[in-house]
Amino acid sequence: MVRLRLDLAYDGTDFAGWATQPGLRTVQGVLEEALVQVLRLSERVAITCAGRTDSGVHARGQVCHVDVPERAYAEVPGRSSRPPADALTRRLAGALPPDVRVRQVRLAPDGFDARFSASWRRYAYRVCDDLAAADPLRRWEVLNYPRPLDLAAVNAAAQRLLGEWDFAAFCRRREGATTIRTLMELHWDRDGSGVAVGRVVADAFCHSMVRALVGALLLVGEGKRPVEWPARVLAGKERDSAVNVVPPHGLTLEEVGYPSDSELAARAEVARRMRTLEDG
Repeated sequence: MVRLRLDLAYDGTDFAGWATQPGLRTVQGVLEEALVQVLRLSERVAITCAGRTDSGVHARGQVCHVDVPERAYAEVPGRSSRPPADALTRRLAGALPPDVRVRQVRLAPDGFDARFSASWRRYAYRVCDDLAAADPLRRWEVLNYPRPLDLAAVNAAAQRLLGEWDFAAFCRRREGATTIRTLMELHWDRDGSGVAVGRVVADAFCHSMVRALVGALLLVGEGKRPVEWPARVLAGKERDSAVNVVPPHGLTLEEVGYPSDSELAARAEVARRMRTLEDG
């Protein structure tokens, strides 16, 4: 078996999220089917991704790994002189639907795990707070918001959330899973068209965390809550009914960062441990 790293992008609009679910169209399911077809495998292969995106969430920089038979991988080029990685990238483009693309295939270095070796994930959430200026062609990737936002206030509130905290107040709890995360960056700017773009970077995210954080910050931006309020919610470690989880379509996984090849295995070992705030 050989381990492959796949870098991919997808429009999440018509997917029921990343993870395979019976009877539903998912990114993982579509990609696994394409790999079985292209590699001519007798059984399905399991793909592991850096971050399981929810239904309707997009990705430009998703990363995953998959273990495939070495012989099947070597035979992908056929009579072509292309390297197997290039040939597989090209053939997957022909087998996949237009709303998902594998940008690059490469042999994964020793110790690489798409999920556990990752040092950080970067998401962006896009909001148009001027409905007259909303671009109909971007309606599936930008949230149209009915009230103007004060990004200075939003950023002041966001700064208070940076660091390692228990983000239980902004996450959906899962049995046996920690909600402790390190939020490295949370900052908002406007792009060239005036759309407000929130850049969110953390070592990892728990379920609905980014959308709940955005929901809290939008209330500050429109003046319904003070700058200090999101930090108070965070400190409470309990879900606050005032925090709205914003719709998924404004959210995009933009990039995943990894350490040097020599540090991949060590990073994966650390990430697999159940974290507590006392771990430092």
